[in-house]
Amino acid sequence: MDLYKMSLWQIFSSGGPIMWPIIFCSIFAVAIAWEKFWYLHKISIDTQEFLGKVLEKMKRHETKEALQICDNFNSPIANILKAGILKYDRPKHQIVEAIEDASLYEIPRIEKNLNVLATIAHITPLLGLLGTAMGMIRSFQVIQAKATSLQPVLAGDLAAGIWEALLTTVAGLIVAIPTFVAYNYLVSRVNHFILEMEKASTELVNFLSE
Repeated sequence: MDLYKMSLWQIFSSGGPIMWPIIFCSIFAVAIAWEKFWYLHKISIDTQEFLGKVLEKMKRHETKEALQICDNFNSPIANILKAGILKYDRPKHQIVEAIEDASLYEIPRIEKNLNVLATIAHITPLLGLLGTAMGMIRSFQVIQAKATSLQPVLAGDLAAGIWEALLTTVAGLIVAIPTFVAYNYLVSRVNHFILEMEKASTELVNFLSE
């Protein structure tokens, strides 16, 4: 049977029961990756432009206007700076503590589900390996049954088990490779975003402490 002429269902069925968890992993991976791409795009802002507007208002002692600017930006950076601005008339350590407390809430939201994506990238090749082992076991069971009944073992008798072994390996890698790429890209985006948060909050603290 030509692989390229088989339907997706035929390929899926030939892969055996391990194909089900691999498919579920692929669905979760796509959903999580799409959600993270959308979320990071939604919260991305021009940090320097935003910070410049906030500091300009603070230079003029327009605290309410600076807070309003933060409210207008739907971003963790704006939320963290807002926490610092609310303590603008307090000592430096209190401003820093307020920003750090806000960060403890915002950063986990940015990193949410990345660990799940990493887990999927790691377990799908293992699921493929499990499917390979099960396929080989199936083939050896056929060999044992044929040998016990003194019947010759033909290549066609082993085909189903070998199909299962190879298809699950391929399916696991097809899911794992793009998932791992997406995970690494998203981690780099998150780290860059967190770095921008740290730079902006440091500039704000330095300004308020002058």
